[in-house]
Amino acid sequence: QVQLVESGGGLVQAGGSLRLSCAASGSIFSINTMGWYRQVPGKQRELVAAITSGGSTNYADSVKGRFTISRDNAKNAVYLQMNSLKPEDAAVYYCNALLSSSTTWPRQLRNYWGQGTQVTVSS
Repeated sequence: QVQLVESGGGLVQAGGSLRLSCAASGSIFSINTMGWYRQVPGKQRELVAAITSGGSTNYADSVKGRFTISRDNAKNAVYLQMNSLKPEDAAVYYCNALLSSSTTWPRQLRNYWGQGTQVTVSS
């Protein structure tokens, strides 16, 4: 069984910073892509940033230049450094991983989700 656990959410003032962390654990063979999504009430979940196993990244236009995604393959972890936070960044942030389990064969990539961590930005 694979689990993703997020941490680092909280309340910050506009212009402040937060660092989100996500660690994957369980029967993992390999992790392809990890990413962060966010969702606010009344809107669909949207991609914030993603990073491949090779380190390639992509970001939502709204966060480019402010957010940085990184990963630690040895720890099966992904991070999101959020700077210059804006009120519109407030949302529940979800960690996502596209990975293959060590308990299945043939190997298949599957998406796993964390439970989410709340980010609140005050003005």
